[in-house]
Parts: sequence; C-alpha cells; structure tokens
Amino acid sequence: MKRAEVGNIIEFREGLQGIVEKVNENSVIVDLSYMDNYRDLELEQRTVVNHKNYKVIKEASL
Repeated sequence: MKRAEVGNIIEFREGLQGIVEKVNENSVIVDLSYMDNYRDLELEQRTVVNHKNYKVIKEASL
C-alpha cells in the first residue's frame, strides 16, 4: 500500500475524499472541504485517517 504525502487526494470510509495536510507516523490529517458536498454532509473540516484505511486517488502535482 502506498502512503499518502502532503497534497495527495485520498478516499476513505464509504467514498469520503480529502486533501492530505499532514502525515504522521500512523495516520494522516485530511481536509474534507475538498468535496463539493462537504457542507451538506455536516462534517468537521478536518479528520484523522489511519494509513490502513485510505487509498491515494490523486497524487499532488509538483
């Protein structure tokens, strides 16, 4: 499994997507406001996702 890097877009838990803001040893901090329907879902803006629980769907462009 490929670990995410800052700026990558990841998908996790039933289709939620976000931009990785910080990479920790066991998890990443993700900004969920990337999603178009973010406000409709009434979620917090940021969340923590374990490395085992996501997949990278788009890598950050340099």
